[in-house]
Amino acid sequence: MTRKQSPTIAIIASALLLGACGSTPPLRVMACADAPAAPVRSDGESRTATLSVLTYNLEGLGWPARKGRARQLAQIGSRLAAMNAAGTAPDVVLFQEMFSPAAKRAVAASGYPAIAPGPRRLDPPDAVNGRMPGSAKPLKGEVGIRLLGSGIAIASRYPIVAVETDAYGRRACAGLDCLANKGVMLARLHLPGVPGLVDVYNTHMNSRAASGVAEPRNLAAHARQALAASDFIARTQAPENPLILGGDFNMRHSEARWEGFSAHHPLALVHEVCIDPASGCQVALSWDGDEPWMDTQDLQFFANGERLAIRPLRVEAMFDGRPDSPRLSDHDGFLVTYELRWPAATVPVPAC
Repeated sequence: MTRKQSPTIAIIASALLLGACGSTPPLRVMACADAPAAPVRSDGESRTATLSVLTYNLEGLGWPARKGRARQLAQIGSRLAAMNAAGTAPDVVLFQEMFSPAAKRAVAASGYPAIAPGPRRLDPPDAVNGRMPGSAKPLKGEVGIRLLGSGIAIASRYPIVAVETDAYGRRACAGLDCLANKGVMLARLHLPGVPGLVDVYNTHMNSRAASGVAEPRNLAAHARQALAASDFIARTQAPENPLILGGDFNMRHSEARWEGFSAHHPLALVHEVCIDPASGCQVALSWDGDEPWMDTQDLQFFANGERLAIRPLRVEAMFDGRPDSPRLSDHDGFLVTYELRWPAATVPVPAC
């Protein structure tokens, strides 16, 4: 063993230990009879309701990748729980990097009555054909086994009536990201008073430099994941339901990643809509430049359904360092409030 190899091997060995003793991801089922009514308004011709969705990377990596995170993660859980008790929490949270036991405890403690995890460690990944650019890097995590689950979860104040998950393939990851069974998930939500369901997707895609392998290899992994996520959405999304896709896309400052992703995802980008003053979307955070979506990993996309139209009304940050919202992760939370709209004469469909 050379001195150059030993730190990497130590990291893999520690991750093996962590994966072997890791706690179970939180899972909580909410009965439809316990669901709160959605805030429905009417102008005579149309009815509307709002749905707020937070995308939040917890920075919940375990040791040795991160250490000393337990206190901040506990604060995330307790603050969300307090907001839920006060009725001020986001309706839905899309969590990423829920890897460590402390991160899983934070999600479980957040006060949401419905929680669904993404792909588990042993969930079979997609079969992706074709070699990746370059050679496999076992000392960078490409050891052919998954030591951790996907680290993603969706928490909701409304019932989750259906869940689908899909792990990205063994030939659709690069570097240290291959130690986790990263993927994409769907949670189908029932909002009492709204005549239809809402399809909410969450994902965490392959990192760049943090993967530990060369750009051509991690770029190819990202492109394959973008295609896999697109295929998953096409298989699972109900055309009558509006769609929200959020997560940590790891596309910041990468034109190549954006180009590959956009080739498969003809969805509306919240940033791109809300930067237009004519959109009616209130921007309550600081955006620099003409393309603020290039400056962040945390994004949300959306699309109308046949029964319900959807549009963003407001974007803001959470856990971003303000006195009343301390920064508790290496990511700020990205919160979008959406409007759902439908004709007043729409007949409700039994949904739950």
